[in-house]
Amino acid sequence: MSVSVIIKWGGQEYSISSLSEEDTVMDLKQSIKTLTGVLPERQKLLGLKVKGKPAEDEVKLGSLKLKPNTKIMMMGTREESLEEVLAPPPENDDVVNDFDIEEEVIEVENREENLAKISRRVKDYKVEELNPPREGKRLLVLDVDYTLFDHKSCAETGQELMRPYLHEFLTSAYEDYDIVIWSATSMKWIDAKMKELGVTDNPNYKITFMLDSAAMITVHTPKRGVVEIRPFMKAHLNREKDKELYKLAQYLKEIAKLDDFTGLNHKHWERYLSKRQHH
Repeated sequence: MSVSVIIKWGGQEYSISSLSEEDTVMDLKQSIKTLTGVLPERQKLLGLKVKGKPAEDEVKLGSLKLKPNTKIMMMGTREESLEEVLAPPPENDDVVNDFDIEEEVIEVENREENLAKISRRVKDYKVEELNPPREGKRLLVLDVDYTLFDHKSCAETGQELMRPYLHEFLTSAYEDYDIVIWSATSMKWIDAKMKELGVTDNPNYKITFMLDSAAMITVHTPKRGVVEIRPFMKAHLNREKDKELYKLAQYLKEIAKLDDFTGLNHKHWERYLSKRQHH
C-alpha cells in the first residue's frame, strides 16, 4: 500500500506519494529533504505520534495509520550559509560508519523491503553528470568521510583535513577508473568540500558525478563488525604518517589488470597487494 502525505513548511505544501507502508519515518524525512533541502536531523514533524510520543526514525509508516493526504506540519531550517556547510556535518547516530559493518550486510542487502527502497531511489534520484563516463573504464566510488577527508577534526582550512596523497591517488586511479564521490551528507556540503580541496576542477583527473544522502537508503542491521581500511581520523596527529591512499592506489592498479572482480574480497586488499608485490 502506498502512503501519501502533504508536508506544510515555510508557507508551502509539498505532496509526497512515493512511499509505502514498509518505509520508515527516516525514509519520509529523506523524501522531505529532497523536496525542501532541510536535512533529516533538522526536521521536526508535528503530529507524527506513536502512543502519544513523537515517532522514532525507524518506525514504519504503516503503523502510524495515516489517512491519505494527511497534512503534517514541519519545523526546520535549511543550511543556507556556507559557514554551516563547511562545518562538520551534524552528528547523526543513524548513519553507520562504513568501517563498522561486516558480513551481515549481505543478508541486509537482499531483504525485500530494502530492494524495494533501492528501486525507488533509482527511479527518483537524479544523477548530475559532471563528466561523461569513459568507454571501458570501471567505476570507483569513494566515500568522503574518513576516506578522503577527516570531517570531525577542527582546522583552519579544509586542506589540513585532507588525507595525504589524495590528489596523487585520484590521478593514479583515474587512469583506470571513472571516479564517483559519495557522502551521507547534503550535496551542498560535498560540493563545497570538493571545491575547497581542489578536487572538482583538478587538471589531472575528472569526477564523473557525486552522490549525496538522497541516494542512500536506511537499513537496520543486527550487529556490526569491522572492515579493514583504516579510517583517516585525528588529522593533526596522523597527517605525517598516513600512507593508506598511497598503498590503495597500488592495489587499484593491480586489480585493474583483471577482467573480473567477482573473485576479489576487497576486505583483504593489503594481503592481495603484498602477495603481488613479493612475486
